[in-house]
Order: sequence, then structure tokens, then C-alpha cells
Amino acid sequence: MANIQPSRTKYRKVHKGRIRGNANSCNSLAFGDFGIQSLDRYPMTAAQLEAARVAISRALKRKGKMWMRVFPHKPVTKKPAEVRMGSGKGGVEFYVAVIKPGTMLFEVSGVPLSAAKEAMRLADTKLPVRCRFVSREALETY
Repeated sequence: MANIQPSRTKYRKVHKGRIRGNANSCNSLAFGDFGIQSLDRYPMTAAQLEAARVAISRALKRKGKMWMRVFPHKPVTKKPAEVRMGSGKGGVEFYVAVIKPGTMLFEVSGVPLSAAKEAMRLADTKLPVRCRFVSREALETY
């Protein structure tokens, strides 16, 4: 499994921060005809995103086109087990993507509705957040 992480960052370690509010950008279909949209807020790890990406890719049998709309830019640090307090921040363990409610996670096009729905359902089972299936036709009716 390929480890998704930034090729380079301006700063090696960042503050933990909080995830507040709803997604202002990346919250609607931009590339594909179908997508999966987050309904919760959560720092999603690179491994979770990769697992969902592989699930979609295998379900569609590599037909059509897929877009991953989020990327894990934020480093998360951890100190080793049974280490005393103090002595600075731990080393970078993994990277996360900050997911807010309304964030579009994946998009697909060039496949039928039933195939896209099944692929997104499989991806949803791999993710730690509640998601909903979004299609361009449904959005245009409003």
C-alpha cells in the first residue's frame, strides 16, 4: 500500500488545532458525475484515504475516471510509549487530511449510476466518517 504524504512541507511539525465549521471549498462536484461527501468532521489518515481509493478503483475495475479531492497535508506527531513528560514534541508518525462536514472526498465519472453507487458504498465502509452519495443529476434538479 503506497503511503500518501506530501513530498515536502514548509514546516515539519504543526499544532494539533481544532476542526470547526463546515467546508467552504471542495464542497460540491467539480470534476465527476458522482461523488461521496463527508457528513462529519474528522482528521482522516493517509491509510484510510488509500483504502477507500483502492476500494473504488477495484469496484469500478479501473473503468471511468476517479478524482481524490482531499490530500493528507497535516503531520501528526507521537512520542514513544512509556516516555517521561517534557523533552519536546515527538516525531512525525503519519499525515492526516482535515475533513469538515460537506467536504467532497472522491468523485467518479464515465461509469453507470449503479456501479458508482456500489463503489462509493464500498469506500464508505473504509472511512471513519458518515458519508452520502451525490450525483450531478440530483444536484441540477434543485
